[in-house]
Amino acid sequence: MRRMEWKGEAVVGTGSVLMVSTSGTHTFSKQNQDSIQLLAGLGVEGDAHLGKEVKHRSRVAQDPTQPNLRQVHLIHAELFDELQAAGFSVSAGQMGENITTRGVDLLGLPTGARLYIGDAAIVEVTGLRNPCAQLDRFQPGLMKTVLDRDEQGNLIRKAGIMGIVLSGGQVRPGDQIRVEWSPEPHRPLERV
Repeated sequence: MRRMEWKGEAVVGTGSVLMVSTSGTHTFSKQNQDSIQLLAGLGVEGDAHLGKEVKHRSRVAQDPTQPNLRQVHLIHAELFDELQAAGFSVSAGQMGENITTRGVDLLGLPTGARLYIGDAAIVEVTGLRNPCAQLDRFQPGLMKTVLDRDEQGNLIRKAGIMGIVLSGGQVRPGDQIRVEWSPEPHRPLERV
């Protein structure tokens, strides 16, 4: 995956949308679509995670009034390439993401980075997806493969990022993604 070039407050470079997916129920995988509509402050129209308050089942059980920092789930297609090389059969939408990207270092973004997608949509990055046991129910051994350790032994979560919709718009496969980093000091992504 190519690294984006740092230039002051923004990152110069683009990636693209490979696929868009949604599910109106809390299913693990989402169905691929011709397009999805992002709604400002809410998420993906018709998706089970749409709303201002948290919709993720385990978080709703803790406190249903928490803000929804998981309105949009994005995964980089490069992860699927890695998983396929390790013997897994995974394609866009199957790990529950709404937007599958290519050419954007999603895991290298700081909290608060903005993704300008297509003509109008803007998604602000809130954090990392925390992989759960559903991955192993989908394909045994998958969860271990989307977790790693860096040189210092810190856990690396590779199952994508989460964001909130700042500006709505239609998103389709083939749309360009432009990245704008948040102002310094940059805060690394943490699980949300």
